[in-house]
Amino acid sequence: MNNIISASLTKIATTMEPSISTTNSAAAPGPAMAVPSSAAAAAARYPEDAVDYVTVSDPVIHADGMNKFTSYRVDCRPPLNDPAAAASNNNNNNTANAVTDVFLQNNPGQYSSVLRRYSDFLWLYERLHKEKAGAIIPPLPEKQAVSRFSPEFVEDRRRALERFLRRVIFHPELWAADCLLTFLRADDVSFQHAKNVTRSEDANSNSNHGGGGGLDMSASLGGAGAFNLAPKNKAGIKKWFSEAKTTFSGDLVTSPDDDLFDEIERYIEALSVQMKRVSNQASGLVRKSKEIANGLFEFGLAFHQLGQSEGMDLGSKLQLMGGTADTLSSMAAQQADLEYKRLEEPFKDYIKIIHAVKLALNRRHDKRVSYTALRHEIQTREVNLHRLRMTPGSEAKAYSTEMSMQRYQAAANVAQEEYAECSQRVLREVDRFKREKAEEMKLVVLKFILLEIEVNRSMERVWADLVPRLEEGSVYVGGGEDSGQRQHPQQQQQQSAVVNMPPSHLPPPVPSSSAAMLPSSQPMYSNVPAAPMSAVDPMMDSSIQYRDNNLPGMGL
Repeated sequence: MNNIISASLTKIATTMEPSISTTNSAAAPGPAMAVPSSAAAAAARYPEDAVDYVTVSDPVIHADGMNKFTSYRVDCRPPLNDPAAAASNNNNNNTANAVTDVFLQNNPGQYSSVLRRYSDFLWLYERLHKEKAGAIIPPLPEKQAVSRFSPEFVEDRRRALERFLRRVIFHPELWAADCLLTFLRADDVSFQHAKNVTRSEDANSNSNHGGGGGLDMSASLGGAGAFNLAPKNKAGIKKWFSEAKTTFSGDLVTSPDDDLFDEIERYIEALSVQMKRVSNQASGLVRKSKEIANGLFEFGLAFHQLGQSEGMDLGSKLQLMGGTADTLSSMAAQQADLEYKRLEEPFKDYIKIIHAVKLALNRRHDKRVSYTALRHEIQTREVNLHRLRMTPGSEAKAYSTEMSMQRYQAAANVAQEEYAECSQRVLREVDRFKREKAEEMKLVVLKFILLEIEVNRSMERVWADLVPRLEEGSVYVGGGEDSGQRQHPQQQQQQSAVVNMPPSHLPPPVPSSSAAMLPSSQPMYSNVPAAPMSAVDPMMDSSIQYRDNNLPGMGL
């Protein structure tokens, strides 16, 4: 399995063509495990960790009748440092490819503290898709229908929302979005008013047939299509039909960058397949670590029970072996948890980022479809206008068609600008994605490697400490290195006492006939009493009579 992960990571690194440096990449110390003291293991951080002045904390569950939700406190406290000094610090502490915190430079000391719920974060996510079409919007934690008020889930969501908000603020394309500033600074009344205004604007743009900005789908649909599948009025149905017709016809406007975008789409699709394969293998690795932890626990339990059934020195050493297995089981369980946080979870997040890149490409496609649909409407009205001008008595209809065509022309100009701006933003974002995500991937792999090294060293030390504890209390007999016989210390003392005893005190030798009765290979057990000498009957040989073969009548 490790070979499969290594091969997949090598393929991804080759595909991404990263420019990777070796600084600021290491494993964070885990509980009860020391991180190797190397230069690479110093203060490894993700880019968004620089925005530590933004926090999401204090989750509170509210119950208002049937409506139950969780609110979070969002604090934004940029330090009062000089922007130039902050930029200098960023350049000194980060890698050459690091991005400067532009939000901090433009908002020093502007403190804010508001209460927000998950639906407010979702509103920010959707507005960012509309205001900054083509940008790679950081992923938002998914909704959950069951157990969404358990302490574990609330804490996991809080951490995910904090990371989402920090990524948005650190994003070079999103830090100045109006919806972000509204989200961070507006009070409850102002924020609710802003949400209502944007909702009305979206409805008006959907009903306005000539509005170029309203032709985009909602980001909550996840980029499933190039047009909204749920028009709410007649104008929306007409616009939906126009865009659907344009999409199905395939007659879209062309640009010099179409080949480049086709290459980007193939690259992202191949990267998605590879990352899913690596993520599945990482999940399997974490699952195997949990199975090893359970196996060591059962192994230690069996040795404990075996040691309790035995006695004396053997039982204590068997229980010592069981205790060591319990310790290793705890270490393996801790290893599985750290592998999930440092390997499986980052890979799952990376897959979400790849999906965000696909959404950015879909937004460009939406702009392209909108602009193409307006071009087709203008061409249709030009034909109608020419026909009406050639028809006597149709001056009023011709004038109305001409005014409508001018409105469409203005909308087409806006759509063309938005399409070009979105295309350029996608190109910048894909380039940034390759650079930054290559660095993050290297950081994830390095953290995993250092974790495995430290865990295996810790387990090796536990096994090594067990060996002398098992060996103490027993010595080798025979003096040779190949001798496998051991003798208890009490027996060793008795033997040395006999060797050092004077000749006058030595016991009499055992008769040869008695010695012949005791096989030399018979083992001596300390817990079995020896048979007394009187129990051996010297007349045992004569108690058995044998028939003489020379008796008469026996010859056959």
